Amino acid sequence: MLQHLVVALIVLGASLYAGWTLLPAALRRPLARKLLPLAPNAAWLRKAAGSAGGGCGGGDGCCGCSSSDPAQPKPVTLHRAPRH
Repeated sequence: MLQHLVVALIVLGASLYAGWTLLPAALRRPLARKLLPLAPNAAWLRKAAGSAGGGCGGGDGCCGCSSSDPAQPKPVTLHRAPRH
């Protein structure tokens, strides 16, 4: 019985993590703001509630748009495929 309970908790935790990770940022922010009073010391929740997400998917700064002005146009560079 204890083994079933441990497996159920692991599956529940993995499901919650996958759901949170795959949730779009536009839905994650309001949900994080509502959950913040329940866990005020959770830094990851505070980060998710406060991220502005100006067009990026996750808002973690990986694309470089968080440090620059999102209103500025970004140049597009096209590269030709090498001919064989």
